[in-house]
Amino acid sequence: MPFAVVLILLVVGSILFHLFSPWTFTPLASNWGRVDFTVDVTLYVTAIIFIGVNLFVAIAIIKFRHREGHESKARYSPENKRLETFLTVLTAVGVAAMLTPGLLVWSEFVDVPEEAHVVEAVGQQWTWNYRYPGADGKLGEVDAERVSEGNPFGIDPDDPRGADDIVVMSPEAHLPVGAPVKFLLRSKDVLHDFAVAQFRVKMDLVPGMDTYMWLTPTENGRYEILCEELCGIAHHTMRGAVVVEDAADFETWLSNQPTFAETQSAPAGDAMVGAGQYAVCSACHGAQGEGQQAMNAPKLAGLDRWYVERQLRAYKQGLRGTHEDDTFGKQMAPMAAMLADDTAIANVAAHISRLPDTAAPATVEGNADNGRRLAAVCAYCHGADGMGNYATNAPRYAGMSDWYLARQLANFRDGVRGAHPQDYYGMQMGFMGRILKDDQAINDLVAYINTLDTESTADMTARNGE
Repeated sequence: MPFAVVLILLVVGSILFHLFSPWTFTPLASNWGRVDFTVDVTLYVTAIIFIGVNLFVAIAIIKFRHREGHESKARYSPENKRLETFLTVLTAVGVAAMLTPGLLVWSEFVDVPEEAHVVEAVGQQWTWNYRYPGADGKLGEVDAERVSEGNPFGIDPDDPRGADDIVVMSPEAHLPVGAPVKFLLRSKDVLHDFAVAQFRVKMDLVPGMDTYMWLTPTENGRYEILCEELCGIAHHTMRGAVVVEDAADFETWLSNQPTFAETQSAPAGDAMVGAGQYAVCSACHGAQGEGQQAMNAPKLAGLDRWYVERQLRAYKQGLRGTHEDDTFGKQMAPMAAMLADDTAIANVAAHISRLPDTAAPATVEGNADNGRRLAAVCAYCHGADGMGNYATNAPRYAGMSDWYLARQLANFRDGVRGAHPQDYYGMQMGFMGRILKDDQAINDLVAYINTLDTESTADMTARNGE
């Protein structure tokens, strides 16, 4: 009898949870309303079966329970053609009801409208990038063997169709509202899955294969992209966004993105010119980029060019140095604004890459053994030697200013850094920084980092392409 009561309460509780649960579908923002219908049909069919089976068991337990002086017993009937026929028909109807809407949706899903424009989404641990056709309306050929820091999409430089391809080295894509779009999906490393909850459709990115999906965005807005396939330790940080906007705004945004030809012809930074521009920076960071703790200026010498350039742009674009609690970031933002354009940023980064690299003195005390265990997570991106990895957007931290590392880890953990919705790489570190529960954990990690050997200036220079 108690078991029957539990089953009844389970059914009633499940129904009430469904009716009053705060967790519901996000608002639909695409043409795929039939996906919602398919999910609803599946839910109703399974709900009917769930309720029916559990209530039947509960009623049977109550009706045929043992009672003193009551001799009626349940009758064992292993062969009952009438019951078997009923259950077989009922099961077939239920399965058909669940499968049919899905098959109809799938037939539309694989039939891409001819007028759909194409966007390629490229996934890698742990970020998204995008490629749009240029004026010729065609994407150039790509090959994984051509992927490099200078050609992250692996576009064939000898294919004339690829020269005008528009490349977006950011996890944020833009789409015009009301126009069908076909997403070509490509992975550079492991299995990923491109998913936007409001669009209701998603698809795996399989290494060595080109997959696709299509949709028509119907509502302007900013929608988060998730990777819904376990792709490694930082899988949960692989975030991006799709911005759906009016056609005119989309064209304006697209016109401001570089083509592949432009990225290949962009002049390398001039270290000689950068030396003059760095003069302002040296007042705080030191003439040799050695950093000065008294000025709250970290060591710069030894950082990779790409990271220096990215952070300077982040300050100029307001992605860093705008949080009300980021006191020292606010100081840096107007200094970065003195660099007029990307050429000036490249020049300064080129000069910094040539500065002599001497490990910063250790100032943070902690338990290095405990820090070693914490650093095992960090090593997946930053490398076991702490020298950074461009492929995972992870900068070097070995031999850098330890007091600055401790401050930034606290800022990431506390949401001071990485809070801007377009600071995707800072957002990633914010997620990872939360494994550091307190300041002692941060100090332990930094103490371990201080034990790492750093490479020579010559090796660092070679890494920067000199």
